[in-house]
Amino acid sequence: MAVRSSAATEDTAGGSAAGQYESVLAVRGTAAVAEAVRVCWESASSVRATDYWNHLDDDAATGEPEMAVLVQRLIDADVSGVVFTAAHPGEDTRIEASWGLGLGVVGGSVTPDAYAVASGGGIRRTIARKATRLDRDGCGVATRDVPEERQTLPTLDDAAVTSLAALGQRIADVFAHPQDIEWAIADGRVWILQARPLTVTLPPLALKSPATGSGSLVGTPGSHGSVTGTARVLRGPSDFPRIQPGEIAICAYTDPAWTPLFRIAAAFVTETGGALSHAAIVAREYGIPAVLGVPHATSRIRDGARITVNGIDGTVAVPQE
Repeated sequence: MAVRSSAATEDTAGGSAAGQYESVLAVRGTAAVAEAVRVCWESASSVRATDYWNHLDDDAATGEPEMAVLVQRLIDADVSGVVFTAAHPGEDTRIEASWGLGLGVVGGSVTPDAYAVASGGGIRRTIARKATRLDRDGCGVATRDVPEERQTLPTLDDAAVTSLAALGQRIADVFAHPQDIEWAIADGRVWILQARPLTVTLPPLALKSPATGSGSLVGTPGSHGSVTGTARVLRGPSDFPRIQPGEIAICAYTDPAWTPLFRIAAAFVTETGGALSHAAIVAREYGIPAVLGVPHATSRIRDGARITVNGIDGTVAVPQE
């Protein structure tokens, strides 16, 4: 089963709380499901969720938090990901996809394929190197290597992209609001796992390569804005005390434990992840630039260097050595 949090205050137009509450995947047996439900309930009052709502100063954050829990069949996905429907008429529908369970896409631990579907039906794409995937492994989730020959294969053909975009628009029409939708494909069948309102718009899909000798690293534009500051390379939570207000966090990827740093850092740069991941959503809600999927960022950016992060065009300007 998939045991998923559904707080009364999350997934609204005022705040997504993306990734702030716990969900537990690949749960088997009554006792394990009951324990997973308790984990979801307890996350309603977690430090990171409280910090998130305090930052947004949302009225829904006041009072005793209320947490509902959904128990769903776990879909053993061949491919999964996220659809962001067009925020305004004439804009693109955005889709990100990777092999296996969608946890890698929403959690930012993989750099997914990215697709932009125009209102007229045209498709633009960037195909990523998807070196790992997440799958059910007994009573839990395991990370597995993707065979070399499949790492750069597209996860979706044009027919699947068009179908997902059309399905996303049907869902947005039902709710009368642009939607952030999690989906999975198993044995050729599409499953809709979750839909919630979009909270903030995202930068356009960038289709560029780094200019030779430009001194810029290129990734996925994740959150609007540009900022110059001191780079602070963070290898994990033990490094959190090293970052000072106004510095730029450089990391492999973020998970929900990193949420308090979004109030401190001036920007985020990650080695993996896409624009529809939880980290990118939170960065947009916090109003700080983010560039995701910059290969080897933690080794290519020197700790303490003065860099410029442009979250609109997906570049990180670094000093030439």
